[in-house]
Amino acid sequence: MKIVKVGIIGAGQMGCGIAQVCAAAGYHVGLNDVSVERIAAGLTNIDAGLTRRVKSGKATEEAKASTLAHISAVPTYEGFADFDLIIESATEKEAIKRQIFEAVCPHLKPECIVSTNTSSISITRLAAVTGRPERFMGIHFMNPVPVMELVELIRGIATDEGVFQTINDFAKSLGKTTAISEDFPAFIVNRILLPMINEAIYTLYEGVGGVEAVDTAMKLGAHHPMGPLELADFIGLDTCLSIMQVLHEGLSDSKYRPCPLLVKYVEAGWLGRKVKRGFYDYRGEKPVPTR
Repeated sequence: MKIVKVGIIGAGQMGCGIAQVCAAAGYHVGLNDVSVERIAAGLTNIDAGLTRRVKSGKATEEAKASTLAHISAVPTYEGFADFDLIIESATEKEAIKRQIFEAVCPHLKPECIVSTNTSSISITRLAAVTGRPERFMGIHFMNPVPVMELVELIRGIATDEGVFQTINDFAKSLGKTTAISEDFPAFIVNRILLPMINEAIYTLYEGVGGVEAVDTAMKLGAHHPMGPLELADFIGLDTCLSIMQVLHEGLSDSKYRPCPLLVKYVEAGWLGRKVKRGFYDYRGEKPVPTR
């Protein structure tokens, strides 16, 4: 099957990043969200991101114009009727993802492949609500999508081998390297990364070190490009908590218990960079630790 038109459901940071790389690779991209205002904001963010790439010399004005020309707004699911691939990139909540698949799948042509950008939720379980589990799989992009080289591919129990090969070729056509994961909670990257972040939050919670000390220790002591608390803010603390909850519930191991401080920050609405406050306060000229 040849993929020409790619539909993205979710115009947040991840969805816009996926839309950008697909459009840059020459695919015709349709961007959808819960409102036309959200879609418009997403298109504005893509334009701004491409402008930054042009200014830094990583892209030309011609490439920017071509990429933007390949992306259009699709306000309703009916607009995806002739698309070849759908990538859901909504919030990391299983109930919301299930609602999306139940709503969009009746409008798709039978041969359309449906996928999810989930970072932790069971592919087999999500596939079961689509009515086409053999044409469903996980395509997990890393954040920020235009920069990160990896895409995790996850088959559900019913995923057709031909569908898998098509998506593997598709991911590689975006200039990405693929890693194949079995359908276990959080897959490969987040199974390793999020417990490390959670442990860093426990280190802060127990008073072993402050925010800056923890991040400096891991940047200079382990040569990480970004400290774990800074990274948590970048990912979104609500997303971090959701993934840890999936790990804890899915694997029934106490070592995956979310740190109470992570829960407290999410309850406070301190979700990281996207709301300008998390383990750092981003409302001033430079980030300031909140603990």
